[in-house]
Formats: sequence, structure tokens, C-alpha cells
Amino acid sequence: MKTTIGKWCRSMRKSEKLTQQELADALDLSRYTITNLENGENATLETLLKVIQHFDQMKSLNRFILSEIGNLDENKSLY
Repeated sequence: MKTTIGKWCRSMRKSEKLTQQELADALDLSRYTITNLENGENATLETLLKVIQHFDQMKSLNRFILSEIGNLDENKSLY
């Protein structure tokens, strides 16, 4: 999963024609932190959320989580 998230981050960054340093600067992070995230290593939830927000994907993540909560609630009511 970490590798998949890293690939997503790299793709989003490249689609906006940003270097790792430019993304790091925009998020007040180090280039090393972006490198680690893109390589699927040592990423924190806070870093991931900053990247998701930067690429305007927070609504998509929120919809997914709410959908999953709804699915869990539906499954609970079946028992």
C-alpha cells in the first residue's frame, strides 16, 4: 500500500510539473520527506494528508472513508 501511495504522489507531482523540492517547499517539508513518501518509506499520516490536500483530493478521500463507514454500519445491522 505504501508503494502504491508513493506512485500516486509521484504521478500527481509530475502531472503538475513539480520537482520534489518544489512540492516540499509548497508543503513546508523537506525534499527527503517527499522522496521517502514516493518510495513508500517512512511517510507519516500528517505528511500524506498534506500531500492529499495540496493535490485537492481531500474530498475524494473523505467520500471514500464515509462510504466505508456506511458499509461497516450496514454490515453491523445485518447481524
